[in-house]
Amino acid sequence: MNATPVLERTSLDAVAARIRSHVVDMCAGPEGGHLGGALSCADVLAALYFSVLNVDPRRPDDPDRDRFLLSKGHAAVGLYATLAERGFFPVEELAGYGRPGSRLMGHPVRAVPGVELPTGSLGHGLALGCGFALAARYAGRPARSFVLLGDGELQEGSVWEAAIAAVSLRLDRLVAVVDRNGLQLTGPTDKIAPMEPLADRWRGFGWAVREVDGHDPDELAVHLGAAPWEPGRPSVLIARTVKGQGLPFLAGRSVSHYVTLSPRNHARAVRGLRAAEDAT
Repeated sequence: MNATPVLERTSLDAVAARIRSHVVDMCAGPEGGHLGGALSCADVLAALYFSVLNVDPRRPDDPDRDRFLLSKGHAAVGLYATLAERGFFPVEELAGYGRPGSRLMGHPVRAVPGVELPTGSLGHGLALGCGFALAARYAGRPARSFVLLGDGELQEGSVWEAAIAAVSLRLDRLVAVVDRNGLQLTGPTDKIAPMEPLADRWRGFGWAVREVDGHDPDELAVHLGAAPWEPGRPSVLIARTVKGQGLPFLAGRSVSHYVTLSPRNHARAVRGLRAAEDAT
């Protein structure tokens, strides 16, 4: 099984743009969706699935595959868009998101090819990633485990219990990514539960830490592809992002957390994404 080939920067940008476009379309459906957090992590997902992860859509259960867990499972529309673009299921299926009978539910489930485990009960994904990393070690497989966390999710104590376990078990094939968009449902994260200096907190737990522009897919791919960064230490990449990235009328606003786009705002969002793409 061969790893996903690294794409050129322009290609990763284009993939991220398509992911955002699908997210906007899904959030214009009758059920709406967690728009802001899906748009903030689109570049991370593009970098992982099109440059870093050792996965094969034709063999989603290959025992040697890398594992990815969307711990912030409410951003499922972003993961679905990415999996469809990567070929795990037809892009046309995205149109049925949230509809009766669709397997594309509000949070990821294993009925969707490429989804490892159901997620979205916040604070559990990193512990599950520890389990995957430990299982790969026992099986003698080189697979890495990647976990994408929301920054508001870091308020869950179970995240830090898993962080301690990962260090004590020397799980250097475990990689966490924090989508640091600074907002959660009820407002700015640092007004609700201050967490800076965030990088120092992770270092204090014994992790290898790097920080990056979370909207630069090329740089994201370089850092994530190079993990583990230090032998015997798990790695965490803090990705500085903007909630609702790509939509000027919603970017950086808590109201983007969950949105059902009206036809007018859907058209407005599509225009915003096109303008952003033309500017790159």
